[in-house]
Amino acid sequence: MIPIISIVGRSNSGKTTLIERLIPEFIKRGYRVATIKHHGKDFPIDHEGKDSWRHKEAGAQTVIISSPHKVALIEDTSHDLSLDELATRFIRGADIIIAEGFKRDKHPKIEVFRKEGHPLPLAPELENLIAVVSDVALSLDVPCLSPNDIRGIADIIEGRVISTQKRDAH
Repeated sequence: MIPIISIVGRSNSGKTTLIERLIPEFIKRGYRVATIKHHGKDFPIDHEGKDSWRHKEAGAQTVIISSPHKVALIEDTSHDLSLDELATRFIRGADIIIAEGFKRDKHPKIEVFRKEGHPLPLAPELENLIAVVSDVALSLDVPCLSPNDIRGIADIIEGRVISTQKRDAH
């Protein structure tokens, strides 16, 4: 299975910004990166009136849009899919999956915490937390890194998630 790390935190904590900065760091290290974003509600993915939208509105359970450069899939689901289900069904050829959200999932997590937006981190409540990225020093049982320490954050993910998963697979 492809190693997975979840970047978690409260709304507007900087999760997406951190992921945007981690992706090029992992690419520079020679990894192929995939991402999975969790959204708590339904979300629009197609535009009204477009052919694929019309196919879905007509009742198709699955619609695939393909071009020479991209493929997109729109599929009905019966439940909120887990990270393992999503990775197994949809991701091929990646060396690491960086997920945004999925704070209740079993996979290793890094919390992004900004003091400005929220009084306390989620950290004590999170299962399998391996680090916190924060703009303030926190006294926790896991490393606390600055949001600007992208190399350090990537080193933790590489050592605790990618290397561990590779060792366990052998």
